[in-house]
Amino acid sequence: MTGNIAARRYARALFAIGQKQGLAELDAFGSELSAVAKAVEESPALARLFRNPLFSIEEKRAVLAKLLQAAGAGQTVSNFCNLLADKGRLADLPDINAFYSLLLDAEKGIIRGELVTAIKLAKAKRDAVKEQLEKQAGQKIELNFSVDKDILGGVVLKVGDRVLDASLRAQLGILKDNIKRGE
Repeated sequence: MTGNIAARRYARALFAIGQKQGLAELDAFGSELSAVAKAVEESPALARLFRNPLFSIEEKRAVLAKLLQAAGAGQTVSNFCNLLADKGRLADLPDINAFYSLLLDAEKGIIRGELVTAIKLAKAKRDAVKEQLEKQAGQKIELNFSVDKDILGGVVLKVGDRVLDASLRAQLGILKDNIKRGE
């Protein structure tokens, strides 16, 4: 996600509307917005169309209407996307969706992260690690597990803007630096 200030404002506005209507609506708005944003992200031609000033707002709205119908978007999200079309912000949909997802996670008390290991962990081990991290954080954690053989062993945990590198590769790097310094 970029530092798009306008996208953050639009996401906050839609989120505020959803908050007034309850958590179920927040989730529904998130799902609908995500479906529309995913279509824009997956179709470079669609993203170019929404960015291109040569296409009129009416032409963009016509394409958007079909997209909203295919995504099964409700009235509020449809109105929101039409507002984005009027303001020339349809190309910002992926950023708006990303920030909306962050707001929704914060509302639900969910932390998202990634755990990188040198080998694929068994389901039982992944569940145990996730449970332990949730216990330590005191919050629900959604973890993506990935494998990177370059770390040699150990784990690298990325949560938000924090990284805990407990990999063998990092430890060997520290040892190498200490040897160079004569420690």
